[in-house]
Order: sequence, then structure tokens, then C-alpha cells
Amino acid sequence: MTEELYEVLGVKKDASKADIKKAHRSQAKKHHPDLNPGDKASEETFRKVQAAYNVLSDEEKRRQYDAGEIDAEGKEKPRQFYREYADATGDHPYASRAGFDDLGDIFSDIFRAQQHTGEKAHIRMQGGDIGYRMEISFLEAVNGATKRVTMHDGKTLDITIPPGHRDGQILRLRGKGMPGLGGGSAGDAHVEVHVKPHRTFSRRDRDILVELPVALNEAVIGAKVHVPTARGSVSMTIPPGSNTGDTLRIKGKGVAARGKQAAGDQLVTLSVVLPKESDAKLKAFLEDWAKDHSYDPRQGREG
Repeated sequence: MTEELYEVLGVKKDASKADIKKAHRSQAKKHHPDLNPGDKASEETFRKVQAAYNVLSDEEKRRQYDAGEIDAEGKEKPRQFYREYADATGDHPYASRAGFDDLGDIFSDIFRAQQHTGEKAHIRMQGGDIGYRMEISFLEAVNGATKRVTMHDGKTLDITIPPGHRDGQILRLRGKGMPGLGGGSAGDAHVEVHVKPHRTFSRRDRDILVELPVALNEAVIGAKVHVPTARGSVSMTIPPGSNTGDTLRIKGKGVAARGKQAAGDQLVTLSVVLPKESDAKLKAFLEDWAKDHSYDPRQGREG
């Protein structure tokens, strides 16, 4: 059973958007793979936290989740116009028998009519629809891709995945389903495309979200650093005096442009990380610095 999204983030169902953002920041920082190298449990928890935030931070997705329209992974609940692919029977593992279950009775009726009238009956019937399930990577969904699938008849077909494709969306391929009978048109193929989560990136609408660990000196005095994006690494300037939670925008590095839709942006949330090893010089410096520059970052937060 999939873990409840509010439980993943540790918030109540009536949590505000700010509470959800705060909980995500805390959990993501705690379990970030870069801060827990080789820890598979932390990596899995981080994936769940990112997936939960991706749904609950989006008002429409959160409404759909609360209404039971999508599941805890943000996927649409199974549709009824074709059978679930993994349970389909037949020679092909993705083939659906939708539209063919009653053909035995239909042909029996035709045979009886032929015997009764002595004339040859003719039936014209549209072919049944058939369903496929495909997995693509997060980057393929963001940037678009061409994927090759094997159809029910053994033929292959190249399918274009448009940039910005969302998890669970269905592509309809007209005339690529089961063949018709008696000259009837072929049915359609429905390809349900699922997007695998990414260990670094998550998505909000057409923007890509990423958390970037930065060193103490980079945050205090500023720096130029390399940041991963969905289309390669880019250089970004961290302003002096940056802090954990500050978000920087990289224009045009989100979901790729499509038609009249401009490319989204990448939102980089900074996370200041102290050295793992104790540093005596840093400690002595800060003790001396605090004598004349002490401040209370918790001031005003009481109550």
C-alpha cells in the first residue's frame, strides 16, 4: 500500500501551503543523497518526499489527490475504457481483449441466422481499442523524446512524447488498435505514459525544482558554481549573504518550449551545508566574531 502523502511530509491534511513547503525543506535537507552518500534508505525517503511535495504543493494536484482522482504517486486512477495492461490476457503482455469478449455469442447468432434464412450474413464491426503502458525518464518527459514500442501485431512504432508530458497522461494513436471486421475501421491504441521520478529534480507546472547544497563560504561571500539542469550543467552566481531556503531562478531551463508555450524556468533552492569534519580554526573565528556580531535568528518566531 502506498504511503499517505501527508504522512510522508509529516503534516496534517489541513496543512497550509507554507507548512507543506517548510516540511518539505526540512525532510529534503535531512535525506538529500548528497548529504547521505551510499544510504539507500535516505535516498528512497528523499524520493518519496520529492514525490509527495510535487503533488501537495500543486493546488490542482492536491485537490485531485484529496478527491481520490489520483493516487499517492500522482497517477490518475485506472480508467474503465480499456483493461489494465499488466493484467491483460493473450499472447502479448500488453494486449487488451476489450471489445472482443462477446464475439463468440455474436458469431453464434450470425451462424443461426444463416441457417434460418439460407442467405450469407455480413457483419461490419470496428476493431477494439488496445492499451499499452510505457515508462519514460523524468528528463524525457521534460524535454520530449521519441520512443519505440512493439504493437500487438509485432510491428514497431515510433511514438513522439511532447515536452512537458505529465505522469499518467494517455496518448491516443488513431487506427493503431485491433483490425476491424467486414471492412470496419481499426480501433485505437491508448498509450499510458508513466514518468519515473528523478533523484535530483522535481517539477511544478512548467518549472523544474532542485535543491543545491552550498558551502558556508560560498553563501557568505558569494561564488560562481555549476548547477545541474534538465539540459546540462550551467554556471550560476550565488549572491553574497545567501541563506538556506533562498531560491534563485534560471530562466528557460525548465520544461522545454512547445508550440506557443515558452520554456519553463529552473528554481534553485539553496541549502547551506557546514563541513562534515570539525574545524578548529572556523570555530575559533566564529567565537571571536560572535563577541561583537551576535544575533538571534529565532527572534520574532516565539508564540
